[in-house]
Amino acid sequence: MRAALVSSFGGPEQVEIADVPVPVPGPGQVRVRVAAAALNPVDAAVRSGLFGGDGRRLGLGWDVAGTVDAVGDGAGFTVGEEVVGLAHGPHKALGSHADHVVLDASALAPAPASADAVHAATLPLNGLTAAQALDLLALSAGQNLLVTGAAGALGGYAIQLAVRHGLNVTALAGTGDEELVRSLGAHRFVPRTATSLPHGFDGVLDAAVLGAPALALVRDGGAYTGVRPPAQPPAERGVRTATVGVRADGARLATLATLVDLGALTLRVAHTHPLADAAAAHARHAKGGLRGRIVLVP
Repeated sequence: MRAALVSSFGGPEQVEIADVPVPVPGPGQVRVRVAAAALNPVDAAVRSGLFGGDGRRLGLGWDVAGTVDAVGDGAGFTVGEEVVGLAHGPHKALGSHADHVVLDASALAPAPASADAVHAATLPLNGLTAAQALDLLALSAGQNLLVTGAAGALGGYAIQLAVRHGLNVTALAGTGDEELVRSLGAHRFVPRTATSLPHGFDGVLDAAVLGAPALALVRDGGAYTGVRPPAQPPAERGVRTATVGVRADGARLATLATLVDLGALTLRVAHTHPLADAAAAHARHAKGGLRGRIVLVP
C-alpha cells in the first residue's frame, strides 16, 4: 500500500509516497481503510523536525476517517463500520496519510452519521484538543473565555464547545473573520490588529500560540491553556498555566461525533488533495490563510 513518509527533515519536498506492507492489527487493534485524513500543523512540525527523530522514517497523519476492514482479538469493532480516529504520536512508523492505518480500538469512535468522510476527518485531532484544553481551564458557566486564533480549526471547535458549556466567549481573530466566529457562537469579536486588547478574562485558550501577551489578558487567579509546550509562558499573578497534550480518547471522540450530528459542531474543509499529492498539500498548507483543514483522500 501507499503511505506518506519523511526520511529527512525539511520543507514540503521531503514528503515522499512510499510502498509499504499493509499493517496487521494485533489484539485490541483495528485496521482502517482510509477514506480521508486531514493535514494539520503538527504534520508540518513532524516533517520539519520539530519533534526530533532524526535518522528514522516517520509516518505522517493524525486524523482519520474510514472503514474498519480488519480487527484484532477483543477490539470491539466489526468489519464494515465507519469510524473516525486519532493516530497519535510524532514518531510513528505509519500514520493516517496512507491507504490503511492500524489504531488501538480505544482511539476510534463511530463516524458522525451526518458527515461525509472528508469532513469527518477534520474532527479527531482538533476536536479532542479543544475539549481537553477546556477541561484544563476548568471554567464554570457564566465565566469569560478568550479564544485566540479563533477562526482556525482548533479555535472554531473551542468556541462551539465553550458556548455549549455556558461560557461567554470572546474571539480574537483576523479582521475578516468576524462573521465566521460569530456564526460559531462567539459573543464578542476582537481583531488581532487592535491596538488595545480587553483584559480580565477568567481564562484564555491560546490557540494562536501568542504566549505571554495572551497570558497578560487573564485576570489575577485566572487560567491559561496553550497548545505548544515550548511557548507556554511562566505562571504569574496566581494564574494557572497549562499546555494541552492531546490524548487519543475514543469515548470522548464519540461524544464529539454526536455533537456533529446534533448540529453543535461545524466541520470545515478548505481543500482536498489526492494522497499522491501529499507534498503539494504540505506546500499549500505552508502558505497559510486557510479557514478549514486540507484533507488527503487516498
